[in-house]
Amino acid sequence: MTLSEELAWRGFINQSTFADIKELDEQTRTFYWGVDPSADSMTIGHLAPAMMIRHFMNHGYKAILLAGGATGMIGDPDGKKQERDLKSPEEISRNVDGLVAQYKTVFAGQEFDLVNNYDWFHEIGFLQFLREVGKHMSMTQLLDREFIKSRIGEGGEGISYAEFSYALIQGYDFLHLFREKGATLQVAGADQWGNSIAGVSLIRKLESAEAHVFTTPLIINKQTGVKFGKSEAGAVWLDPAKTSPYQFYQFWLNCDDETSEDLIKIYTLLGKDEVEGVIVSHKSNPGARLLQKTLAREVTELIHGRERCESVERVTAVLFGGENFQSLSEADIDELAAEIPTVSKQTVVTALVESEVVASNGEAKRLIEGGGVSVNGQKITDDHDITETSLVKKGKNSFVLVR
Repeated sequence: MTLSEELAWRGFINQSTFADIKELDEQTRTFYWGVDPSADSMTIGHLAPAMMIRHFMNHGYKAILLAGGATGMIGDPDGKKQERDLKSPEEISRNVDGLVAQYKTVFAGQEFDLVNNYDWFHEIGFLQFLREVGKHMSMTQLLDREFIKSRIGEGGEGISYAEFSYALIQGYDFLHLFREKGATLQVAGADQWGNSIAGVSLIRKLESAEAHVFTTPLIINKQTGVKFGKSEAGAVWLDPAKTSPYQFYQFWLNCDDETSEDLIKIYTLLGKDEVEGVIVSHKSNPGARLLQKTLAREVTELIHGRERCESVERVTAVLFGGENFQSLSEADIDELAAEIPTVSKQTVVTALVESEVVASNGEAKRLIEGGGVSVNGQKITDDHDITETSLVKKGKNSFVLVR
C-alpha cells in the first residue's frame, strides 16, 4: 500500500492542509512531532500518533521528535477549561528525560532526530520574539479558536497572556525546524490543529515557503465517549511504574469487539492481511478472544518488551484461563505479587482474612466448606497450612498469593 492508503485503512486521517492526501505519496518529507512534558511519561493517547508516525518512517519520511522543554514551561491550554499550574524547571527537565527514553522505546530500530525546543527558546529575548514572531501573527486568527472563545466568553475562566501566546511558541518551533532541519510537515493529534496551523502561517509569511500539517483523530472510547487513554482508574501510561505491564495488558484485553477492531489497526504494525485474518478468526469463535489477545500482546510487547509481555500472558492464563500455577517462574510470581494481595505462608483461612478477601474466619470457613475456595486450582473442603508458594482463589475473581 502507498502511505495515503495505509493511513486511510488504519483510520489515521483527520484534518490536513494537503488538497489531496495522495500528495503524501508523491515525495518524502522531513516532519516533526512533539510532546510537551506535562508528565514524565506518555499515555496511550500519545501512542496513537506515535504509531502513525511509524508508517511515515516506513515510507521513507525523515522524523524529528521534539520534547517540549520550552512549551512545557507554559502548557498547552487547548481543551482546558482552567489555567494550568506552572511546573518547576526541574520537574520539566525530569519529564523531558522520561519522554526521550520513551521515544527511544517506541521508535527502536528507526532513525530520527531528537530535539528539545528549550535549546533554542532560552536564547530568544522577549522583544526579539515579539518583533520576529508576534508581529506576524493575527490576533483575529487566535481569537477565532473555539477554546479561546470559551475561556474569555461569558462564564469562562479567563486566560492568561502566557497561555494565549502558546500557539506562537509552537508555531515558532515549526519555523525553526524548517530553517534548521528542513522540516516541511508537522504531524499531530487532532487537538493540535490550531497550534500547528500557526507554524504554517509563519513559514509562509517569513520564508515565502509552503509547509503542511497532518493530524490524526483523537481516539474515543465508543462505549463511554471518553478520550482514549483514560480508564476509571485514570490515564493508561507507558511507564511501568505508573501502569504496570500486567494492568497495561489487561486494558487491551478487556476492550470490546467493536473497539478492538479499530485499535488493532491503530496500535499495532500488523499488516492488513494479518489483521483481517485475526478479525475473521475471532468472529468464528468470539469466546476465545483472539482479537483482544493479539492486540494486547502486540502493544504490550512494543512498550514493555517480549519478556515482560510473555510473563503477564502467563500470569493472566493462570488467573483466568485455568493454567497451572506451578508453571509460573519466580519472575512471573513477582509480577503477580504486584497485582493481588500477598501474604506470608499460613493457613488458608488466615490468608483469606489477612488479605481482606473475606471479613472473618467464620466467613472463610463457610466458603471453604461450600467449595468456594481453591488452592493452586484445586477446590478444598478443609482448612490447612500452606507450606509452599501458592495461589488461593475465592469465587471467580478474588485471589491471594501466599509466599
